[in-house]
Amino acid sequence: MPTIIMTKWPVKIDGSVKAKAMSFLQKLSADDATPGLHVEPIAGAADSRVRTGRVDQFWRAVMFRLDGAGECHYVIHGVWPHDDAITVAARVRLKVNPINGLPQIEEAEPAAPPAADPPAPTRPAESHPTPAEPLMVQLGRTRADLVDRLGVPTDVADRALAAPNEDAILDLAQRHEGWLGLLLVDLATQDSIDTIVERLHLEAPEQTGNDDADLLRSLQQPAAQAQFAFIDGQEELRRVIENGDFGSWRVFLHPEQRHYAVRRYRGPFRLSGGAGTGKTVVLLHRARALARERPDARIVLTTFTTNLADALRDGLGQLDPTVQQATAFTAPGVYVTSVDALAAAVIRAAGDSIADAIQAVLGDARYAPTGRTPTGRWRDVIEASATPLPPEIVNETFLSAEYAQIVLPNKVKNENEYRRVRRPGRGVALDRAKRDSVWALIAAYRAHCRIDGTLDFAEAAAVAAAHLTGSGGEADHVLVDEGQDLSPTHWQMLRALVAEGDDDLFIAEDSHQRIYGSRTVLGRYSIKIVGRSQRLSLNYRTTAQNLRYAMAMLDGGDYVDLEEQAEVTGYRSARSGPAPAVEAVESLVAELDTIADRIRSWCDGGATPETIAVLVADKFQRERVVNALNERGVPARAVDRDRPGEGRVLVMTMHRAKGMEFAKVVLADGGPQSAAEKVRLKGLDAIERHEAELRARSLVYVAATRARDELLVVQRS
Repeated sequence: MPTIIMTKWPVKIDGSVKAKAMSFLQKLSADDATPGLHVEPIAGAADSRVRTGRVDQFWRAVMFRLDGAGECHYVIHGVWPHDDAITVAARVRLKVNPINGLPQIEEAEPAAPPAADPPAPTRPAESHPTPAEPLMVQLGRTRADLVDRLGVPTDVADRALAAPNEDAILDLAQRHEGWLGLLLVDLATQDSIDTIVERLHLEAPEQTGNDDADLLRSLQQPAAQAQFAFIDGQEELRRVIENGDFGSWRVFLHPEQRHYAVRRYRGPFRLSGGAGTGKTVVLLHRARALARERPDARIVLTTFTTNLADALRDGLGQLDPTVQQATAFTAPGVYVTSVDALAAAVIRAAGDSIADAIQAVLGDARYAPTGRTPTGRWRDVIEASATPLPPEIVNETFLSAEYAQIVLPNKVKNENEYRRVRRPGRGVALDRAKRDSVWALIAAYRAHCRIDGTLDFAEAAAVAAAHLTGSGGEADHVLVDEGQDLSPTHWQMLRALVAEGDDDLFIAEDSHQRIYGSRTVLGRYSIKIVGRSQRLSLNYRTTAQNLRYAMAMLDGGDYVDLEEQAEVTGYRSARSGPAPAVEAVESLVAELDTIADRIRSWCDGGATPETIAVLVADKFQRERVVNALNERGVPARAVDRDRPGEGRVLVMTMHRAKGMEFAKVVLADGGPQSAAEKVRLKGLDAIERHEAELRARSLVYVAATRARDELLVVQRS
């Protein structure tokens, strides 16, 4: 049975042709001598390995047959109409790059017509400025670096060396798939040639004299797998064909991403990186790799919200439906859930024994909690109290943070313990009298919850952690996405869920995307990274132009990561596109008209409605925009906890859009800050106010980076 090696096809095909291509490739992978496939060489082709095959009467596949190692392999280059396929097959060739040992597909160019005599040069006017040096020259790159050290083809190297700026190099990179495009993106940075070689795991080739065997070995190199993928069975083949370019992340990985997905670590590991750098992709591939290596392993894959957990569950199923998704955190397979749902599952599984954990955390005897503490409970406590504390302490933000970050992680159960507990990272100093007054409010909060029989989210995680502590680990591996938003008690629970050891915790996080929680330091909760930390910096989703706009939202903010180190930026994009459009309007009606007009123009240009999203600040604005778009003849629907549908423009809050991506995005202006919000921020202490401002910046950054191609920002004066 031949092995199929897929590439990112240079020509997109529609659904009906995909189905026929799927049928052709399934038959090819079963038996390339199947009647009707017509797998044939091309007389006089540039590469003797090239073959064409009949997809139907009109369409033909172009591929290369390799017979190395005694097995037959077909590298599928793409599908074209019959005459075009014959032309492509005659000119295309698959070879090993002699410098870096990577495979490359190139075409022999047809003879060019004689060039006309160039016009006589004219001397520019004296007033014209001298053009800046090309970017590669500014960076100190030479033709020898590109051609002789990295193996960039000479024609591509010359274009890159002449490119005036980063955008021009990105445009060039987008025309070259796989390792060549990745090289060009890296060459537009300050990174040294040695760093680029190390990142892409480039190695000098060792030729064996067997051309097919050498090609097969080159196709298995880490950098080659960003463009070529060995397909494991017909089910995976079907997924690759059906998902096309939009699903290519499931198969084609950057060498860096693949390295982190499969490498083993002697303890917790932290992978950071900006929006769109592929952290979630790494997690999904790592979950798959662990499950394949040990089918009996108990693997927990968790994240902050239910919506993000649903996306992870769907993504894992799309990546590999054969991976067993467990229905309990103690069962073999991959258990995908939100972190708060995980805490609830631990408490349910504990039964009556959870009473001991509740006693250890809260200091009172309670059995199974009956529900979740309602929102607004802190407000009720404050309104019912006559406390002498100042406003910067007597507010929901301060009290809930003090409770979640200090009281619960330290299992503080009474006034005396609270007087002695350390409060690192908290801005407001509390003397004994203030601590006693704060504790009175906390005691009142706990009393209300005890009467109701409820736990809030932070309490539930703390109770689950206390129950799990000393169990020896209910899971073998824990993988965490969006780690920046988790609370201290979440981390205590996850630490207790898996015993310390090899590959225990794998954490993906981006402190620039912290839109829920406050700063947390892993080391305080027995999660010791100690040098096992790496960072992804290449954005695969957002164009360079949109990324620059998004990064500008973070300027001036002092972000700190989970190891209490200053977070850096320096992200770069692998894609180029139009600059974000910023439209200033003077009224709400003008804002809604502008949004509707732009969406209509996108749809007229061929965009499908479900690939367009309008992102707003809150649910009130969401409903207003949905109604306005529908009234203006633009079909739209609100997205909350449900999954996005098809056929309508999607309108959702910026928080809900976390973890999603769209071809085109509108950021709708919420108008001036409300009076209530101004009062709330003014009442916070300096630290809490600063944290709130950072979260506001991060929210816009998250929203702007949801756009793959085009971004419209509507600002109301």
